[in-house]
Amino acid sequence: MKARRPVNPSRRISDSGTFPYSSSFFNSRSRAPTYLSIAIFILGAFVIIGYLFRGGGTLGIQKAWVEADFSCNGEVQRAIPILKSAYGNSLHRVLHVGPETCSVVSALLRDEETEAWGVEPYDVEDADERCKRMVHRGIVRVADIRFPLPYRAKSFSLVLVSDALEYLSPKYLNRTIPELARVSSDGLVIFTGKK
Repeated sequence: MKARRPVNPSRRISDSGTFPYSSSFFNSRSRAPTYLSIAIFILGAFVIIGYLFRGGGTLGIQKAWVEADFSCNGEVQRAIPILKSAYGNSLHRVLHVGPETCSVVSALLRDEETEAWGVEPYDVEDADERCKRMVHRGIVRVADIRFPLPYRAKSFSLVLVSDALEYLSPKYLNRTIPELARVSSDGLVIFTGKK
């Protein structure tokens, strides 16, 4: 005699008689619809993006945006005393990124307590001799800021950026700003002019 095949409980109709197929709705083997998974994924992406843009994902790095219609290097030099009072002891190791970085680094080096370096995103062939000496001594580097910077994480207490991000495409801008934040331990200050 043949053994009777066991009954699959997920195929039974509800015993309560109130709502047919209710047991199949709550079956543990049932899968969530694909659109539900996609909706949860998109919601999670919005939450993460919102978290990062509100400053929560910057690991304590402060951001300051100052807009102007001209080159910001003069503004950066005028902002140095304000930054010193705002950042206090954090202004010991500073990296400036932007054109004419030699003049900003020279202004920062006038303070004996401050160590300063620079990244010049453009060629320095037309620069003066003082700037060429700074490049030769390694205080200022000529580097393309679209690619990883040649510094370790948190190498500088403050990173100042002026007139360097306006011309980057969104693709490179999304790579460059996190890279600038990576080398900073206390702050990232961005001075930008309008295109």
